[in-house]
Amino acid sequence: MAKRGADEITKEEEKQETQRAMVVVEEEKEEAHPYAFHVSGPRNVAKPNWRELINSSWKDANYKRTVIACFIQAVYLLELDRQEIRTEENALAPKWWLTFKYKLAQTLIDERDGSIFGAVLEWDQSAALADFVLIRPSGAPKAVLALRGTLLKGPTMRRDIEDDLRFLAWESLKGSVRFKGALEALKSVAERYGSSNVCIAGHSLGAGFALQVGKALAKEGIYVDAHLFNPPSISLAMSLRNIGEKAGFAWKRLKSMLPSSSEPQATGDEGIKDNSLGLKNWFGHIYGEKTSVGLKKWVPHLYVNNSDYICCHYNDPEGTDEKDADKENVGPKNAQVAAKLFVMSKGKQKFLEAHGLEQWWSDDLDLQLALNKSKLISRQLKSLYSLPAPQQVQGRPT
Repeated sequence: MAKRGADEITKEEEKQETQRAMVVVEEEKEEAHPYAFHVSGPRNVAKPNWRELINSSWKDANYKRTVIACFIQAVYLLELDRQEIRTEENALAPKWWLTFKYKLAQTLIDERDGSIFGAVLEWDQSAALADFVLIRPSGAPKAVLALRGTLLKGPTMRRDIEDDLRFLAWESLKGSVRFKGALEALKSVAERYGSSNVCIAGHSLGAGFALQVGKALAKEGIYVDAHLFNPPSISLAMSLRNIGEKAGFAWKRLKSMLPSSSEPQATGDEGIKDNSLGLKNWFGHIYGEKTSVGLKKWVPHLYVNNSDYICCHYNDPEGTDEKDADKENVGPKNAQVAAKLFVMSKGKQKFLEAHGLEQWWSDDLDLQLALNKSKLISRQLKSLYSLPAPQQVQGRPT
């Protein structure tokens, strides 16, 4: 009996040792997860510290782009954590905002499937104080609304693709419940912190929502910082419109060959002159020069990769020989349509790499500020400036 008892104790110890080993292996797996911050996150990024009191890293455009891209990655991981039923102890998402002294203030839930499609991250003063960062670094937003793109996982894939098709068909996302939820969230934080202290950002489909939500607020006079990574540029509506434009140009060119009325025809030189003026003013928006109208501009930041067929058309210039020859088709006469367009220059890449979010915090990133006037930017933003500037809503002071 004594021997049997000893054997049972030995077996129990072996069982416990096996269980402990399994726990260790599982923890090692978690640590080596491909989406863990220390595995796939940015390598050479400064963490907020007391030096921020003197010289803020947030004033560096590369640092700001990197951190905001990390916030969007956090939203992807919030949904993955939900789907994989991760706990607070092994969740992947938090490290992607805690590293930069931000906290999760709100998650945006798609009521159709319960998935997380966005999140509001706020500056965490308590966490900053723990590292002797006494004040929020200059340039760091008080709140960031980050929106993820399509996630090809069973629980959310259907609704993501539904919104993808919505954009493909109509070049608009306003009919989606996500548009309404994102708009309400952005308005709320803008009222709480002041629009100048708020940022909206998105990747892929999320960038499409961010662009349209930001534009909706800009029409109300609420201008927030916007950073759009790989925004969608392909739609059937756009393609059909292009066909219509070409057909209209062909008809007008044919009319110009026929005996004309007493009214003078617009010449190619006139069209080019108008377009050059528009380009000059567009440069002015980027570098802060005043325009004759003097309206405040909403200037989103777009990050595109020419090897990504989803967003590459944003780099198509607006001016062409056909449009220059047709004065009516030259861009908006008030020449107020503008955005900062950053183009990845890495040569030809595979689509998944070119469309991925990770590229925007890579160490070897080579970006070029595109100074040509983009046809798509003009088309999507010109409605902001077709009416008199609205009375700007004053948010909470800085």
